[in-house]
Amino acid sequence: MSSNVVHLHKDPTPDPAPVTTLTVVPGASAARPVPLWVRSGRAIRRAVTDERTKSAARAFVRHNAYVMGGAKIVARRTWDGRTGSRYERMLRAAEAAGNHEVAAEWEERLQRFREARHRRRMDLLHSPIDAAKGVAVTTGMGIGGLVALGVVLAIANKDAADVITPLQAVIEFIALMIRIVQIVWGPLVSIGPFLALLALWSVGRHQQAAPQWALPANVRNGEGEPITPSIVVKALRDLGIPALRKAIQEMGDAGASMLSPIVIAGCGVEVDVTLPSGVSTNEVQSKRRKLAENLSRHEHEVFITIPQAARTVRLWVADSGALDEPIGPSPLVTDETLTADYAKGKAPWGQDLRGDAAQISLYQRHLLVTGLSNQGKTASLRALALWLALDRSVQFWLADLKGVGDWAMFDGLAQVLIQGPTDDHVIQATEMVEDAVEEMNRRIEARRTDPNATFPPLIVLVDEAQVAFMCPAKDDDGRPYGGSKATSRYFMAVRKIHNQGRAVDVLMWQGTQDPTDQNLPKLVREGAHTRASLALGTEQQSRMALGDKAVNGGAAPHLLRQGLDKGTLVVASDGITIPAGQASITVRTHFIDDEPAAEIADRAKALRDGVTTLHTIDRTVEHDPLTDIAAVIGDAPRLRTQDVIKRLSAMNPEAYGDWSPVDLTRVLEAAGAEPYKSDGRMVVGRDRVARALAERDAEDSASAS
Repeated sequence: MSSNVVHLHKDPTPDPAPVTTLTVVPGASAARPVPLWVRSGRAIRRAVTDERTKSAARAFVRHNAYVMGGAKIVARRTWDGRTGSRYERMLRAAEAAGNHEVAAEWEERLQRFREARHRRRMDLLHSPIDAAKGVAVTTGMGIGGLVALGVVLAIANKDAADVITPLQAVIEFIALMIRIVQIVWGPLVSIGPFLALLALWSVGRHQQAAPQWALPANVRNGEGEPITPSIVVKALRDLGIPALRKAIQEMGDAGASMLSPIVIAGCGVEVDVTLPSGVSTNEVQSKRRKLAENLSRHEHEVFITIPQAARTVRLWVADSGALDEPIGPSPLVTDETLTADYAKGKAPWGQDLRGDAAQISLYQRHLLVTGLSNQGKTASLRALALWLALDRSVQFWLADLKGVGDWAMFDGLAQVLIQGPTDDHVIQATEMVEDAVEEMNRRIEARRTDPNATFPPLIVLVDEAQVAFMCPAKDDDGRPYGGSKATSRYFMAVRKIHNQGRAVDVLMWQGTQDPTDQNLPKLVREGAHTRASLALGTEQQSRMALGDKAVNGGAAPHLLRQGLDKGTLVVASDGITIPAGQASITVRTHFIDDEPAAEIADRAKALRDGVTTLHTIDRTVEHDPLTDIAAVIGDAPRLRTQDVIKRLSAMNPEAYGDWSPVDLTRVLEAAGAEPYKSDGRMVVGRDRVARALAERDAEDSASAS
């Protein structure tokens, strides 16, 4: 019931109203003011480090240094002109270089200079009296001449006053000159020092007589700066070789006598440097990078070789960026009428650093081209083969152990062409080289019986030969195909050709990559007459590729830039023209792409009657089943067919290993000597086989006649 009651009065305890609580958030504290000294320091630092401030400071120092440097240069020139210091410097330089004849000549010149100077000084003692006499005589003669001229004027004008007219005119002219000097003298005295400073500034600016850091940006970096004697001497002085630096400082000519004339050589310049006593050539060679940087060049733009003269290094310095420009196309591509001559011709391989054509003779020379992967080894080797293919007498046996089609254009041109990287291809390549050894022996035997016998040149070319040397496969007798031991088949075949092949024009050409003692044995690499190397990784590899003599003489394929110097070879060979005294030459080879290479190969094929190219070496031994059957029967009157098959299989497993009685019966029935039964077993009769052989020989003789 209580739930139905409605109260008529207010609830004495009403619900409390919700209270809103306000939170006072304090305002953000004001940032602390930055002290004045901090703001000033930051402003000063920004101003000092600003590029405009740096440029202004460099300009201020540079131009002041020009004036001081110019004054020093003028003072030195004046001193040299007034004293014998120049002769003394040249005398000391000649003595330091050990050139006593030149030293004696400069000493004689110094003595003559001193005698002439002494005479001039002695003449000065008498010159005042002589000068006074000269002035008096000149003045008297001048006045007399003017008076005589006045007399002539007076007679002509009939006026006696004209006698002094010429003399009066001269006096007035002198007075005018004095007035002009009085007017000009003040300004000249005022601006004279400024003109002198300007002249000194001009001399200093021309000689760049300022600190290196203060010079303009284009002068500071020296990029592309022409090579001058002073630059070369300064670069040598700063190499960090104490003996060389001391010798240059002691030379009176500051080292200029060390240098030969700088001559233009292709896309660079060349200069010979005669080193002073106590400095060896290999010390300079070992600092090639620092020397290049001192010459404002990259390392690959400076080549150091050893010429014929003693204690001399030859520097070839490329124009900045010139070696990054490609050379022109090969004459094989541009001249379709070009032919080759194996014995007397030279292959156009590329250009040397001088820009001259680099041509190489291939006559009776084994060839080795090596380098890192993808540097142009196959292209440079193929360029020589394409040129030689234009001589129709040359034969090619090729094995491309890369097998990607680089030599595909020789299909129909080479007598043998093996392409592939597997062990089976290595086996085929090894058998090809062994066949070349047999051909070499045949030629040697023919030459022994007929000393005048001649043979067509045979080029046995193996590209990627390191695959053959590293092949693990072995033959049935356990002899390895790869390796560098006396049992290694490929190694021994190559060695035999290297030893005797040249005499009968059987030549071994090999291309390898990343040489080591394992993939390029010492005896093989030293058996090549022409050794060429592209970019390599280490100096040790360079010595493997070219030999110690070439590397000691300055050859440095390990300093070529991988990827950037593709096709650039360092060549050591007597078949190419090498400057006197050098052991190698650097050649930038022509690149012949696949399409023009195929066109050149087509021209070579057109010179030949047609060549059938073998793509595998057929090692199947020729056999005559009937003759072999007679051989295995021997003296027995008859032999069971099963025994005949067993003996044939033992004699030649490859030919008869899978024979059955059916195969034996087929051969015998065809010859008319079919098997027959004896004591219930099938046998082969000796007499029947012998009679069949005799009848066949008679038929062959009759058909031949």
